[in-house]
Amino acid sequence: MRISNPALADARTTLSSRFAVFAELIKLRLTLFVLLTTVVGFYMHHQGPSNYTLLLHVLIGTGLVASGAQALNQFLEKEHDAKMVRTAQRPLPSGRLRPELALLYGGAASVIGLLYLARGVNLLTSVLGAVTLVSYVLVYTPLKRVTPLNTIVGAVPGALPPLMGWTAVGGDIAHISLQGWSLVAILVFWQLPHFLAIAWMYREDYARAGFVMLPLGDDTGARTSQHALSYTLGLLPVSLAPFVLKMAGGIYLGGALLLGLLFLWCALAFARHRTEQAARRLFYCSLIYLPLLLGLMIFDKRG
Repeated sequence: MRISNPALADARTTLSSRFAVFAELIKLRLTLFVLLTTVVGFYMHHQGPSNYTLLLHVLIGTGLVASGAQALNQFLEKEHDAKMVRTAQRPLPSGRLRPELALLYGGAASVIGLLYLARGVNLLTSVLGAVTLVSYVLVYTPLKRVTPLNTIVGAVPGALPPLMGWTAVGGDIAHISLQGWSLVAILVFWQLPHFLAIAWMYREDYARAGFVMLPLGDDTGARTSQHALSYTLGLLPVSLAPFVLKMAGGIYLGGALLLGLLFLWCALAFARHRTEQAARRLFYCSLIYLPLLLGLMIFDKRG
């Protein structure tokens, strides 16, 4: 016979609600994506027996910095998020979390994460984490209200986590090889069509909130779709760098070519039709493309 316990049920509901608020504050899925790319950088550089202890230290420090950056970003943009349909229900604009708590967590997690990386991993990885944090919170975030170039600037902090995983294996600048930078380049070129598709789908929302995105003033979508196509086209040869640099083998080469052509086809469709449906298809294509590409890279690793 089941005995109900309203107090226990209420406690579980409260705990679940608080976790949901926290997950939204740190953009949990985006933070997990950052950790995924960090693991890829670590694995592609690591030789010999796996050092799971070092990997754990990298993930803890990077996770703290990434989640702190997201909290600070939402703190700075809370008034603008309140004006957008897609962000109005975030913890701060919806009133589910006090702004000072978001600021406290964001600042504390960021500082602790950087110190943890310096202590538990190495100084270079911590410095890269600091560059990622500052460029995201203090450069990219305010630029969103100033210039459409914010998308390009924002691609930089989004592309550095795999390099942090790479440098965790070797703790000096000499270990940042062309192979490590190739991972950064892939992330940079991938992010641009990904974010441009989002910007086009929610162009009215962004305009209402005062964000100066590329689709602003581009009523036909010609400029936005051409930029997305150009970056997707540039991604195709860049994605082959791991094979050229002997980081991955023939299976990766074939897979990267196939995935790149499919991604390019979606970008071409967006450039041709310039509809919300075409932009959404490009967005979903980008979500499929990157995990598969990184998975192939890990599967077919050389050396």
